[in-house]
Amino acid sequence: LQGIIQAYKSGITLQGNTTSLGRWDFSGSFFFSISAITTIGYGNLSPSTVPGRIFCILFALFGIPLNLILLNEIGQLMLLGVQHCANRLEEVFRWQKKVSFLIKTCALVTGLLLFLLLPPLLFSDKEGWSYEEGFYYSFITLSTIGFGDYVIGMNPDRIYPAWYKNVISLWILFGMAWLALVIKFCINFLE
Repeated sequence: LQGIIQAYKSGITLQGNTTSLGRWDFSGSFFFSISAITTIGYGNLSPSTVPGRIFCILFALFGIPLNLILLNEIGQLMLLGVQHCANRLEEVFRWQKKVSFLIKTCALVTGLLLFLLLPPLLFSDKEGWSYEEGFYYSFITLSTIGFGDYVIGMNPDRIYPAWYKNVISLWILFGMAWLALVIKFCINFLE
């Protein structure tokens, strides 16, 4: 039993009638990398060797600041897009306050759909979670809380498509940038 547990912790999984979780395949490793540099840290996968842990520390030391720069740039591009739309509509309709409010509302609703309301439908399909569990996972992930009670691609009774973890990794990056903008708007509103 101890040998099986150690093998599982090392990323070795059973084949055949059970499943392969693909823990350290490309998509699993990519997902782990995104979890590390976004500081989500689900806790379901971690390096088990000393060289792996040292590499993880160095990777995080450089990856976290670079990720913060990337998230800031993504957020600024999203904000620029919203402001560009607002400026174009203001030129056309000459309703400055109404257009600004309309564009911000549309951006908020679009972000809500793309990052919080629609992904739980995918998680319901691929993970077998309820919509509420998928919504919970979405918020806990994008806010970088990352408890680890729900992690994608870990159910041994399910077969996951090869693209799944990669797409979710990109969703995490863009969703975190969007949520950071929403939080920034909330801070500005409260101030």
